Amino acid sequence: MINKKPTFRKLTPSFGSSILVKQHIDTIDRNGAYWHFHPELELVYVNKGQGKTHIGNHLSYFNNSQLILIGSNLPHNGFTDRLTANGTETTIQFRSDFLGNDFLNVPEMAAIALLFDRAKKGIRFKVETKRVIGPKIEQLSQYEGLERMLVFLEILNYLSNTDDYMLLNADGFAFEAESQDSSKIDVIFKYVNNNFQRHITLDEIADRVSMTVPAFCRYFKRATGKTFTQLVNEYRVVHATKLLNESQMSIADICFECGFNNFSHFNKQFNEVTGKSASQYRKEIKLMIQ
Repeated sequence: MINKKPTFRKLTPSFGSSILVKQHIDTIDRNGAYWHFHPELELVYVNKGQGKTHIGNHLSYFNNSQLILIGSNLPHNGFTDRLTANGTETTIQFRSDFLGNDFLNVPEMAAIALLFDRAKKGIRFKVETKRVIGPKIEQLSQYEGLERMLVFLEILNYLSNTDDYMLLNADGFAFEAESQDSSKIDVIFKYVNNNFQRHITLDEIADRVSMTVPAFCRYFKRATGKTFTQLVNEYRVVHATKLLNESQMSIADICFECGFNNFSHFNKQFNEVTGKSASQYRKEIKLMIQ
C-alpha cells in the first residue's frame, strides 16, 4: 500500500518562539512516519543519511546529505530511513507570517516571499548551498530569542538569493482548504488510500462525506485545485513509483497492481505526473542507487 493518509498536523513551537526547531541524532523509527501536511513551511537538513524524498507527487531516493524546503500544506512523509555515522536530521517548521501579517509585504522581503512561493513545488538545494547553510541550520537550536530569529533570517536570505537548487515540481498537491475542512479532506484521502487500486465512483466518495456529487465535485476542486479523477490517478502513479523503486515487478504488472486497467492510459498518466516514462523512471532510480 501507498504511505498512510495525509493527515493534518497541528504544530506548536516552544514558548517564546515563533519557529519550531527539532534535531534527531538517533535512528528514526520509520513506523512512526506518516504522510501529513500543515500550514507551516518546513526546512529539512540531513547531513549524513539515507532515505526517500516523498513530497506531493515527487518520490526519489537520497544516499548522502539533503536540504529541502517544503511549502505550506504540501503533503510529505518522513525522510531519513537511516542516519549514517555522525548523522543528524534537523527540521525547522514555521509559518510564512511568523514575523507578522505584513512581514512579506515589506519591500526588503520580496526575495523571501518568492522563495516561499517556489516552495509550493518543493525545493531541493544543491551541494554548495548545503555546505554553506547546513551547519547554520544545525546550530540554530543553540540560539534563543532574537538571536535565533536573526540567524534564521540570515538562512532564509541566503536561500532566497541562491540559484543552486532544483524544483521537485510537486505542486498541485498542496491543500489550500481552510483548516476546518481538514477532517473532510482526511476522510477523502483515507478512502482513496484504501481503495485506489479499484474504480472509485463519484457517488461512493461523495457519500463518504455526506455530499451530493455536484457539491462534492465543486468542493474538491476548490480544496485541491484538481478533479477527483486527477487525484486518484496521481495516487496510482505515486504508488507505481514506489513499486518501480522497491519491487522487481514488470511495468505491465505494476500498471494493473496500481488500479489502471489500460496500459497506454497508465503510460500517459505516468508521464503527465512525473515527466518521464515508467521505464525511464526505473532506469534513473537504478543509476541513483548505484
